[in-house]
Amino acid sequence: MSESEPARPTPSAERFPAPLSVTSRLHSDPAPDIEAAHADADAFWLAQARRFEWTREPSVGLSGAAPDFQWFADGETNVTLSALDRHARGEARTRAAFIWLSETGEEQVLTYGMLHGRVEQAAAGLRALGVGVGDRVVVYMPLTPEGCIAMLACARLGAVHSVVYAGLGVGALRDRIVDAGARVVITADVGYRRGKLVDLYSVAAEAIAELPEVEHLVLWERIKTFSREHDARTVAWESLFEHGRAAAVPVGAEHPLFILYTSGSTGKPKGVIHTHGGYTVGTAYHLEQLFDVRAGDVFFCTSDIGWIVGHSYIVYGPLSAGATVLFREGAPDFPDPGVLWRSIEKYGVDVLFTAPTTLRLFMKLGAEVLKPHDLSRLRVIACAGEALNPEAWRWAQEHVGGGLGEGAHGRVIDHWWQTELGGPTLGTHPRWPVRPGFAGPALAGVELGVVDEDGHDVPDGTQGQLVIRRPFPSMMRGIHGNPAKYAEVWTTNPAGYLSGDLALRDKHGYISILGRADDVLSVAGHRIGSADVEDALVSHPAVAEAAVIGIPDELKGQSIVAHVILRATHTDSPGLRASITEHIRRELGPIATPGEVVVVSGLPKTRSGKIMRRVLRAQALGEDPGDLTTLEG
Repeated sequence: MSESEPARPTPSAERFPAPLSVTSRLHSDPAPDIEAAHADADAFWLAQARRFEWTREPSVGLSGAAPDFQWFADGETNVTLSALDRHARGEARTRAAFIWLSETGEEQVLTYGMLHGRVEQAAAGLRALGVGVGDRVVVYMPLTPEGCIAMLACARLGAVHSVVYAGLGVGALRDRIVDAGARVVITADVGYRRGKLVDLYSVAAEAIAELPEVEHLVLWERIKTFSREHDARTVAWESLFEHGRAAAVPVGAEHPLFILYTSGSTGKPKGVIHTHGGYTVGTAYHLEQLFDVRAGDVFFCTSDIGWIVGHSYIVYGPLSAGATVLFREGAPDFPDPGVLWRSIEKYGVDVLFTAPTTLRLFMKLGAEVLKPHDLSRLRVIACAGEALNPEAWRWAQEHVGGGLGEGAHGRVIDHWWQTELGGPTLGTHPRWPVRPGFAGPALAGVELGVVDEDGHDVPDGTQGQLVIRRPFPSMMRGIHGNPAKYAEVWTTNPAGYLSGDLALRDKHGYISILGRADDVLSVAGHRIGSADVEDALVSHPAVAEAAVIGIPDELKGQSIVAHVILRATHTDSPGLRASITEHIRRELGPIATPGEVVVVSGLPKTRSGKIMRRVLRAQALGEDPGDLTTLEG
């Protein structure tokens, strides 16, 4: 079908109102903010900005026009003033900022006072190495407090950090070091993943071997017996803490905070730039208002600092809000499937942020894994990364949130954003009715639309391109070294920022993300979103997760191939595959019926959980899959 024709109904047209047993536990209410932002978005965001620490308070909100816009342009700050200094000066000094767990059972707790001191010292050590305002530092560290301290120390000096996921290979790391123009690389000897040691130092040393522009390789040695020949530029992590303490360097609100390379699920990674001012305001705001986190809450984020979620909701957002953030190095089901849920129970987690992939993993394993654990303190379970399909939402709401109606203790909510956007853009607040299969409406201060290629609004219930009409503070300010590519996202569609996602809006203003525009299937002249077919597949009782691709077909243009992971209670058979095929025919009609159903044990994903459909497509066609640097190992 064309983009102007009605899309098929989403798998669930149901609405689940928020039960009083949940809403009575919530702190935030989005209604006043939505009204205020609708009346005057600049004034709304400026009021939010003034809740943070500034060395020169801003007097303006948005200035300039996209793509060359600015937020709080006359303001001066440093993100660590809001994330650390203001808490370390007051009663929060003794509050836990970080609770960190490792796969090996190690635990580390850092209070705001302790974390502030460590960051001051690390910043002074980097300054002694010559790192200053505007210098780029690549952080190739495992998910540990030391990795977070490295990020914050760079920010404190006005240096620009670029975190590279610990585990990417030599070529991927080298490319990012070169593209960022880094003078210093910070790494560790090893990380842990599913009980195995991941050698990081050897990768980092090889990556910089022929890069004389890298002046220092800072090494944190976790395992003293894990020895190897050191690069001559190697500096001990511990030596950074011998140079006193560094005060935060004030920088303009638009000064770059970090460069983060996108996951590469649809092609070559690009370096997205975020800033000190707007990024701080936006990420902390949504942590408090959408996720309902308050100072003193225990907030568990299952992401990694190598991805935007880890930047926004392990480090900068929670610290700026004064929360206690729990994070854990390693896989969520290792050393056993109960470890995630034991941690939630032990540390009294109030709010969990995880990926639909994680929920589907446990849906596959079965609810018996969760039953021994008391999850009743959880009041919000937020998901993002891939679309949260209705079946996974139902399963999680029943088994993690405590039920579908009154008596539930928590609320499973979906929301949508991107590396480029810094923080949530649309979502379902835990006070609002949930529409399974819909991420939710636009959040306060966000103006978006579902439009055709000419920028015209499409009717409700119709597939179109998701665009953001007006910049908001946490959006990226550029793509490092590629201003033309950055300008494209604002100029390709006349309506505004082109997200690259296809979506539809219902009569309530809720938006369903149908998949990437380049993942659209074209079967016999009909355009079908890959997410549509995948949602229908996982509604089959045997299917835990699915990914579909289109391959060339002489008659239909494309034929659909469905790759499915079965639940633990089912085994592959010709009869089961026929049942799945018939289920799709019944749910979506003949045009969406897969030409082939392939049962697999896993799907190619980035380490942030996004399915790399182009890898499946390349495998099916015998083609080069392109950049695989972020493929999960």
